[in-house]
Amino acid sequence: MTPRRIPVTIVTGFLGSGKTTLLSNLLGETNQQRLALLVNEFGEASIDGALLRDHKRFGHTEIHDLPNGLVAYSEDEDFLPVMREILTRRQLIDHVLIETSGLALPTAVMERLQGEDLKDHFLLDATLAVVDTPLLLAEGFSRSGHAESDFSPQANQSVASLFEQQLENADIVVLNKIDLLNDADLLEAETQVRVLAPGVRFVELAHKARLNKQLTLGLRLHEAMISHGPRYAPIHGIPGISLQPLPDHSGLNGHTHSGLGAHVHGLATHKHFHEQDSGWQSFMVRSKDPQDVALLRRAVIEVAKTEPLLRVKGFVAPKECGPRWLIQGVRTRIEAQPQLTENTLSQSQLVFIGYHPSRPKTVALLSNITGTAWR
Repeated sequence: MTPRRIPVTIVTGFLGSGKTTLLSNLLGETNQQRLALLVNEFGEASIDGALLRDHKRFGHTEIHDLPNGLVAYSEDEDFLPVMREILTRRQLIDHVLIETSGLALPTAVMERLQGEDLKDHFLLDATLAVVDTPLLLAEGFSRSGHAESDFSPQANQSVASLFEQQLENADIVVLNKIDLLNDADLLEAETQVRVLAPGVRFVELAHKARLNKQLTLGLRLHEAMISHGPRYAPIHGIPGISLQPLPDHSGLNGHTHSGLGAHVHGLATHKHFHEQDSGWQSFMVRSKDPQDVALLRRAVIEVAKTEPLLRVKGFVAPKECGPRWLIQGVRTRIEAQPQLTENTLSQSQLVFIGYHPSRPKTVALLSNITGTAWR
C-alpha cells in the first residue's frame, strides 16, 4: 500500500502583508488538526516564529524556524532536513504549512516538492498569496517609481516584479487588511490583482486577518491545475533549487543582503530582481534600556520617514512592569501592541528591512528621540 502523501500549503506575500497574523488566526481555528508550520524570515531573528509560539492554543502545531530568507533555494541547508524530519513522524502530521519570507518567491518550494527526495511523500495542496490591500490601492507596488518616493525607480520596479510573480504563482490571492475598505475599494483591488495575474483562480477576503479554514486547507488546487497544464508562470522565469545566491555581505555596515543573484535553474539563466538592484538589506538594532513604547513608536516612524525602509518588526521591553510589546509596520504605518504572553525581555530588538538603509543613522535617530542607548 502506497503511504499517504502529506499535503502542503505555501503562504507567500510581500513584506508586511500580514502572513503571520493570518496564519496565527488560522491555526487557532484548526486546533484539531496536527500541523507542521515552517516559518521563513529575512533577518537576523525569527520574530514571526516567536509570535506564533506565544499562542498556547496551538497544541497540535509544531513550528520550525528557517532562518535563510530564501526558503528552498540552492544554499538553504535547512529546508530538506526539516521536511525529512517531518517524514519520520508522518503518521502524526496531517498538513504542512510553509510561510515564505516577504522577499522570496514560492516557486523554489514548489520545485523542491516535485524533486526526487520529496515528490512521493508530499503533495502541494495550494499556494496562497497574501496582499496588503491598502498598500496595493495606494499604488505601493507601482512600476512607475512614484509609489515609494524614497526609493529609486529601479527599486520600485523590483518590488513590483516580485509582487507580480508572487501573484502569478498563487492559486488563491487573499486580500488582507480590508476592514476599513468599502465595496468599491475591494472591487478595485480584485481588478488590479486580475490584471496583474490573470491566471489566479480565486480571490478571497480576510476580514480582521481571518480566512475560513475551508478555503485554505485540503483544497488540492495545485494538483487540479497540473492536470490542465503547466502551473508555473513562464514569462519572468522561475527561481528554483539551483539558485546561486550572492556572497554573504553580513559584515557590511551591520547589514544582511537578500542574497539573490543571477540564477540558473536548468532551463535558462534567470536574473532575479536582486541582481539588478542588490540594495535590499536587513539589520537588527538592540537596546538594554527599558523603553517608553509610545516614544519609541514615534522614533520608528521618524526613521521610516528619513530612511528607505519597507518593513520593521520586533519586540520591546517596556518601562512599565509587564510583558513585552510588539512594534511592527510597513513604511510609516507603525503599530505597537502589548503581547499576551508571560515572556519578558532583557533587551529590546528591532529588525529593519529596506533599500540601502543606513544602520548608523537609524541607531542615532532611535537613541536621540527616545533618550536611550541603541546599538
